[in-house]
Amino acid sequence: MDSLVLADLYRYTGKRDRKTLLKTLINVPTFRYLFFFRMVVKYKRNSVQGLIARYFYHRYTFKYGIQIPKEVKIGGGLHLPHFGGIVFNSRSVIGSDCTILQGVTLGNTKRGKNKGAPTLGNHVYIGPGAVVVGNITVGNNVMIAANSFVNFDVPSNSIVIGNPGNIIANAYATAGYIVNSNSEYNYTITSSSL
Repeated sequence: MDSLVLADLYRYTGKRDRKTLLKTLINVPTFRYLFFFRMVVKYKRNSVQGLIARYFYHRYTFKYGIQIPKEVKIGGGLHLPHFGGIVFNSRSVIGSDCTILQGVTLGNTKRGKNKGAPTLGNHVYIGPGAVVVGNITVGNNVMIAANSFVNFDVPSNSIVIGNPGNIIANAYATAGYIVNSNSEYNYTITSSSL
């Protein structure tokens, strides 16, 4: 099995076996979407696997309201607990073991000093309805609260709250929110950039 699929599966279930994979594919819509997203990225367009993956990827994009272009760079262990209204710009970059809830937009800015799309670090939690836009960097161990608007760099070990967003330093920002992590993560690390 693909290592990224296994990392995603572990975030959802805490397990990495074939039986759990099949059960989760059948019962969890957002994992099903991620599975076919990973397959679209992995297989060539004209291969049999690629054609099947693209069919289901496009079908589930509309069915579940998740729009993640295949060009988005995503580390292992993405967790989407709920579907609906999730939109990522094709130039977005997402680190490992991130959790992104419904109604989240990772968008680009068309002009100005932050022209471009966001880069998220590892262990980032984004609450429902949050908007993260522009060529910004969100560090490791960051929680972006529900309905926050972020168009500025966010240091590691932080919580962002509000619209416009305010940064609060917190070494335990995602403790209890990022479950079944694929890597040991020390929540007391000092700020570091990606």
